[in-house]
Amino acid sequence: MAKISSPTETEWCIESLIAVFQKYAGKDGYNCSLSKTEFLSFMNTELAAFTKNHKDPSVLDRMKKLDVNSDGQLDIPEFLNLIGGLAVACHDSFLKKAEVGRSLDSRSQRLQ
Repeated sequence: MAKISSPTETEWCIESLIAVFQKYAGKDGYNCSLSKTEFLSFMNTELAAFTKNHKDPSVLDRMKKLDVNSDGQLDIPEFLNLIGGLAVACHDSFLKKAEVGRSLDSRSQRLQ
């Protein structure tokens, strides 16, 4: 009998994203998508730092942009587009901070 290994870090992250989606989806009746109310609850609870620090006019405006099929709900692919977009933005931010750090280091070395 093959030994079942524990999930990899990536598998665990995928499971976590699905669990978070399922935690918020269905409170308004349909458990395969997030309603506007469920989306607001998700954003204000799980991504509060993003909603407070982001310059977009409205969280619901963000939902409308993600709602590819315009049904007023976010299904799992649309939800994952949000998560992917946030991950890309964070990655870009980390790269910019690293560039600034390297730039400052090279300047201080030249001054020495």
